[in-house]
Amino acid sequence: MKPINELRLEFPSRSANEGFARTAVASFLAQLDPAVDEMADVRTAVSEAVTNCIVHAYPDRIGPVIVQVRLYRNGRVIIRVKDRGCGIPDVEKAMEPLFTTGGEERSGLGFSVMESFTDRLKVTSRVGKGTTVTMEKYIAVRQP
Repeated sequence: MKPINELRLEFPSRSANEGFARTAVASFLAQLDPAVDEMADVRTAVSEAVTNCIVHAYPDRIGPVIVQVRLYRNGRVIIRVKDRGCGIPDVEKAMEPLFTTGGEERSGLGFSVMESFTDRLKVTSRVGKGTTVTMEKYIAVRQP
């Protein structure tokens, strides 16, 4: 099935851009007329994914963060957040709740939060090449 609309953003991994990404994706998603809780779920998941890029992918430098959103007629939304950072050596371990490489100020719940606010989460990574987080969410289609 082909998407009915697509969005691609690329921006530097600066913390100020996390709010931009969250708001841009929410604004784009508005065309599906999501419920308030559906919109909040997507905003939270995008926020977590972008924050992971900022904190973990580029711990000692600024690098690109790419956000892609595809909308489908049946309410399916696919969001990809990609970086070209350091990569994750052990994705399975990284997805365990409370595991973090970000120091004491990090909770290690980013992937758990993304998983709880989306219908499907997939993480792929290559050390030295980067990480792609793919989130899928179904927005209830309202009858006119």
